[in-house]
Amino acid sequence: MRKLISSAVATLAIGIFATGCAGPEQKLGRGINNVTELARGGEIRRSMEQTALWEGADRAYTTGFIRGFNRSLARTGVGLYEIVTFPFPTYDPIFLPEDPVYPDSYTPNMIADPTFGPDAALGFSGGDVAPMIPGSRFRVFDY
Repeated sequence: MRKLISSAVATLAIGIFATGCAGPEQKLGRGINNVTELARGGEIRRSMEQTALWEGADRAYTTGFIRGFNRSLARTGVGLYEIVTFPFPTYDPIFLPEDPVYPDSYTPNMIADPTFGPDAALGFSGGDVAPMIPGSRFRVFDY
């Protein structure tokens, strides 16, 4: 049993070190991003919005919600797969779009934090104040 565990750990370590780091990082990051899709709700909001635009407002809360929920479950499953298999090639996305989706009516920007701002000496910068809250559209400096 010890030989099996130590050989599995050695194989995993060789796989991680032999593959380089850009591909596995991107795959792991994409997997973590996709796993959190159910909590973020981007697919559900976008599907409801698109259904309201193309099929009518009466179908947005039923068909749009179900379509978005199905897409969220699929994205979560693919995220779990990518987290488990991140050290192994291939590193191309298997579920498109690769980036998280947002409704067309709102795409969040960077968090309003001096770390990301161009002028940290003043102590304030632009960006979203609360992008983790759905529907938060308040920005400090929106031109």
